[in-house]
Amino acid sequence: MTDSSTTVRPDRRAEIAAGLARVRARIADACAAAGRDRAEVTMIAVTKTYPASDVLALAGLGVTDMGENRDQEAAGKAAEVAAAGVVPRWHFIGRLQRNKARSVVRYADVVQSVDSVRLARALGAAADGRDRPVSALVQVSIDGDPARGGAVPGSSDPDTGLDAVAEAVAGAPALRLAGLMAVAPLEWEPERAFARLAEVAAAFRAVHPGATALSAGMSGDLEIAIGYGATHVRVGSALLGMRPTLR
Repeated sequence: MTDSSTTVRPDRRAEIAAGLARVRARIADACAAAGRDRAEVTMIAVTKTYPASDVLALAGLGVTDMGENRDQEAAGKAAEVAAAGVVPRWHFIGRLQRNKARSVVRYADVVQSVDSVRLARALGAAADGRDRPVSALVQVSIDGDPARGGAVPGSSDPDTGLDAVAEAVAGAPALRLAGLMAVAPLEWEPERAFARLAEVAAAFRAVHPGATALSAGMSGDLEIAIGYGATHVRVGSALLGMRPTLR
């Protein structure tokens, strides 16, 4: 009997293919406008709330990077997808509780939301023994409010200051400091947010030259993020349509 959760309907595959073509064209146009090589930008398909069958459809269309933000959903979905013979590069992009670190490192190759020294240490301990390091991005608080998540640039806080978090990641043998991630604050114009992030990223790379990844931009503002140097954009609704309602 076929498992309906991993069966890709032809009409849904066509719908996803059309969305993917539109997003790829937007990324290509944004790179051209910014004078950047298209190969510099990776699209992460944000599949939270969408079924495993959509992940398989995306993989069949050549998408290699998938993003999830809730471990409870992601762990099961990753297992379903793997059971179907597909192993994409999973990015964990949501706020991560330390007690979920051990579960997340079982399927995620990239964790984009490391925002405290305590989380970096928990993630490093959980990843110990993997056959390859977990790539970790430090999530930056663009507006300096750590209550929303994100390490704070210029802060001397020993747990949530950006420098302290980066050093904790860099010092963990089972982690690789890959770069930065940020979400534009809702009340900020994207131009302002990504311009500020570009400043933070430039200063960060001066200290950590190997940490070149910059994850910024989503369905509504990916062009602006690419213009300010994003190397990864996280796209959900523009790719897969309106999200199913969470229950």
